[in-house]
Amino acid sequence: MRILITGSNGLLGQKIINQLSDSDIVFLSTSLGENRNSKCKNIYYQSLDITNRNEIKECVNKFKPSHIINTAAVTNVDFCEDNIELCEKVNVEAVKLLFEISKSNKIQFIHLSTDFVFDGENGPYSETDVPNPLSIYAKSKYASEQLLVNDEYTNWSILRTIIVYGEGEALSRSNIVLWAKSALSENKPLTIVDDQFRSPTWADDLAWACIQTAKINEIGIFHISGPTVFSIYDLVCEIADFYGSDKNLIQPIKSKTLNQKAARPPKTGFVIDKAKNRLGYSPKTLKESLKYLN
Repeated sequence: MRILITGSNGLLGQKIINQLSDSDIVFLSTSLGENRNSKCKNIYYQSLDITNRNEIKECVNKFKPSHIINTAAVTNVDFCEDNIELCEKVNVEAVKLLFEISKSNKIQFIHLSTDFVFDGENGPYSETDVPNPLSIYAKSKYASEQLLVNDEYTNWSILRTIIVYGEGEALSRSNIVLWAKSALSENKPLTIVDDQFRSPTWADDLAWACIQTAKINEIGIFHISGPTVFSIYDLVCEIADFYGSDKNLIQPIKSKTLNQKAARPPKTGFVIDKAKNRLGYSPKTLKESLKYLN
């Protein structure tokens, strides 16, 4: 088994690399620019522009992966509303290139997607529920899924996930758990929406699911998330409780008061029975994972 990982400088990419480093699986980590993960030796890293077909082909021809795990994406939902071309290029066109090259080399292609492909009217969702994306970002991720679903090549997996959190090195973006933990530790007042519901996912659990999917060559769509649906407000309150912070700092607000550019699904969450049964997925609860954060 030889695994090529894209987006390896991101949180999920770093977690996958860290877990592979403790195994006997051969891997190559790739991202745009320099390696930002000190736990990944530079001999196992290569800068890769996934929007460049020739770079991908050269990398694949040289490394000869049996699996590609694509974690790379533009994920800032509001940013995508103003940068449609870049969103489309990275989230759709690059996926098409990666998938075509996987297909021509008989590589299993494992692609990460999102709960935002759903409109949030009937969550929690199972893999058989029909998507209805609301935002530019969500539509790009659904379009990337459709590239795989509608192709005759079936050696692929789509792992949808929700609010990935955890610690990484030199990340370009934080995540709500680390942000809330830091703000509460500094006694900063927080206004948090109480009408959006999600199942936060510990990055280490998601990384395990990605690797496990490759190990047993599972194909199809899988929902990978934490086991509990929280309102965002309740999520932050749970973080405050765990660290003994003052919950009076946290004030609930409604989504409409934020005037966010991109529409968000009000309630997602996943039914994860398929992942439990087929992958052996057993995610930690929020409280169980928080003890691993510094």
